[in-house]
Amino acid sequence: MVVDFWGKIKKGRLSPLYLLYGTESFLLTETYELLLRTALAEEEREWNASVYDCEETPVQTALEDAETFPFFGEKRVILIKNPYFFTAEKEKEVEHDLKKLESYILSPSSFSIVIFAGPYEKLDERKKITKLIKEHAEVLVAAPLAEKELRAWIAERVKQDNVTIEENAIDTLLKLAGTNLTTLANELDKLALFVGSGGTIQQETVEMLVSRTLEQNVFVLVEKVTKRQIAEALQVFYDLLENNEEPLKILALLASQFRLLYQVKWLMSRGYGQQQIASILKVHPFRVKLAMGQAALFSEQELAAAVRQIAEADYEMKSGAMDRQLVMELLLMRWNEGMFTKAE
Repeated sequence: MVVDFWGKIKKGRLSPLYLLYGTESFLLTETYELLLRTALAEEEREWNASVYDCEETPVQTALEDAETFPFFGEKRVILIKNPYFFTAEKEKEVEHDLKKLESYILSPSSFSIVIFAGPYEKLDERKKITKLIKEHAEVLVAAPLAEKELRAWIAERVKQDNVTIEENAIDTLLKLAGTNLTTLANELDKLALFVGSGGTIQQETVEMLVSRTLEQNVFVLVEKVTKRQIAEALQVFYDLLENNEEPLKILALLASQFRLLYQVKWLMSRGYGQQQIASILKVHPFRVKLAMGQAALFSEQELAAAVRQIAEADYEMKSGAMDRQLVMELLLMRWNEGMFTKAE
């Protein structure tokens, strides 16, 4: 768990070797910056922190740096980016001395912290060098956080600013801002600044300050439809138009959301759980959790009909047969009058 991994670093329990990989780039960056702050004072970083890219520089050059005693300090921090030789990617033009790397992994410098970091979903576990680094390094897989981890990360993030956050405020934050860590970090920094040191972030504060993305506004629109509040759904649509959002873009996101609801409904009816559905659809589990709640308010036939009707509206918009705003209004009014007719 990433919070536990960071906890060891914050306690000063540093390793000479780290392997950070995964698709969640925010976690990779945050972990590197935490290691840098913990290992080196700010005035030491100019002399004792180095960055190398394996797509441009041989790994042995970085290792030679790691074997050089630090200037005016006790530690060196060496970041080695894009170590593709741990993956199944083809060799590039740069010639890497992997024998030298093997030797270093087995006997790393006591005064250096070497961090291998790359945006790779998985490594090639068949390679000797990959097995070796995983055996001797502290490893963080920067994958999208599960809901429990996400909540822990949010609580830990605001704790850094001497702020607490209520559980229902976390619920609202995730609904409004989504699960992207960069977006969440920006919103949390704003909320922490607003409540001040020692303060508590409450649900009302989140609702007042957090900016809704277009995707989240469309989620709200769908939520109004699921509750048969079509007049309010129309108002959400008009608010989006006021913010210069294009009807075609709104419809495309509406289509994406209803397709998700249909897929979730279909998988639920066949006995799949939240985590399984998230894995199959490659969607964050928290988004699946919300979709399961919305999908429960429809039958499969209704969702299939909604997807078909949105496709028809999309054709009408793109063909220019009707004004785009009017197409959207008619679609919502159609749902208001007869809700969802059965798919043919």
